Amino acid sequence: MYKIIPVDPFNLVLFGGTGDLARREILPGLYRRFHVGQIPRSSKIICVARKSYGKQEFSDFVKKAITENLDQHLIDQDTLAQFLSMVTYKSLDANDNENWESLKQSLDLSLITAFYLSVGPNIFSKIINNLDKFDLIRPNSRIVVEKPFGHDFDSSRELNNILSKVFSENQIYRIDHYLGKETVQNLMALRFGNVLFEPLWNSQYIDHIQITVAEKGGVEGRGEYYDNSGAMRDMVQNHLMQLLCLVAMEPPSIFSPDAVRDEKLKVIRSLEPLHHTDIVLGQYGSIGSEPSYKEDAGNPRSTTESYIALKCKISNWRWANTAFYLRTGKRLRKRVSEIAVVFKDLPHSIFQDHPQINGNVLAIRLQPNEGINMTVTIKEPGPGGMRLIEVPLDMSFAKSLNQEVGNLTKAYERLIMDVIRGNQTLFMRGDEVEAAWQWTDKVISCWEKHRKTPQIYDPYTSGPEEAYMLTNKDQRRWREIEI
Repeated sequence: MYKIIPVDPFNLVLFGGTGDLARREILPGLYRRFHVGQIPRSSKIICVARKSYGKQEFSDFVKKAITENLDQHLIDQDTLAQFLSMVTYKSLDANDNENWESLKQSLDLSLITAFYLSVGPNIFSKIINNLDKFDLIRPNSRIVVEKPFGHDFDSSRELNNILSKVFSENQIYRIDHYLGKETVQNLMALRFGNVLFEPLWNSQYIDHIQITVAEKGGVEGRGEYYDNSGAMRDMVQNHLMQLLCLVAMEPPSIFSPDAVRDEKLKVIRSLEPLHHTDIVLGQYGSIGSEPSYKEDAGNPRSTTESYIALKCKISNWRWANTAFYLRTGKRLRKRVSEIAVVFKDLPHSIFQDHPQINGNVLAIRLQPNEGINMTVTIKEPGPGGMRLIEVPLDMSFAKSLNQEVGNLTKAYERLIMDVIRGNQTLFMRGDEVEAAWQWTDKVISCWEKHRKTPQIYDPYTSGPEEAYMLTNKDQRRWREIEI
């Protein structure tokens, strides 16, 4: 059983409080934290948006968001009623000065106050400037910023400058929900909390590492945004980059926010520039009545990638000549995210009938069914000589820790509670974001210089054929995206 540690009473001002993210993740997540006793009843949650809502109308909206997005056994009517009494709504337009004073009057600014920007980046600066103009910011204030953190290096620096004019770096929480996943944090515990792995965690014993984030859905519903972004900006620059950093970073001296983020920054700055042959771009086609990417994006001439695969290398002693293969895409065979650490083959096999024993693989599953799996070689049971087989040592968190999958703390819940606690370990620092964009911009410039265009791939496959060549030319192969 895990221990619930309550946070202090707080204010959470959720800009974009009627949006899809608020409805699917944030409001249900806050209810779950209240349900288990982590959020004090004296806390206040204020949802802010432009739309006019009556008190009962908005209460019904919040109730529907919770009941539709949580398992029914978590819905207790008395607890739900208490939670709804904590949630209020303010109609407010970031572009004008109306109702900001009313928002201020509704807050006890002596409490920890988190301003969560679940809105488009085009109005970040207007909200931040009004928070300052109407004197809503105190030393105990925090601001939470959703991605995208800019579109390139210049825009990310501009956003950081806007934030830093009003908030200090220790008040800024750039949220990447991948870092809130149970397995991502367990990656650090696995590496740095066990003597077993860290001595082997280097180029001497590891052949290569694969990071896969595959999505079964397409870009329907957000085609216009995605067509101006693509897989590189939407996924690699933040999600995959963060996973790469956690896999490759050096052990921090202590487990503290800046110590961890210092080591992650070193990884990003050590990434080698990519050659155009280390980049594969793809775009899903149509199948049956399902539209192609171009149709989903509403742009018949689009050359935006819905799939990307990269071969990366890190220039330092630990990882010299070790390949890191990254891939992510839409409309693939299955929704799955995993980090696979592929160890080298045995230097010599004593089993003459089995000279090609495969290297061990440590697979860290982020979704679905979070857990850790490691393949090891054993003797096949039974008589008849030494027959070797590979078997998994499988630890599903739900099974091993006697927790139902639905009861595991969700990423947004954990991260919001960390905001209230003032713990920035799982949030990106400004210089980290800028360094990631610097590398990303160079990769994009590389493929644009060589006029690389996406290869069309069949939906519900593992991606374009060219991606297989990225590993095959190194006598390696991608792990299967299994149905």
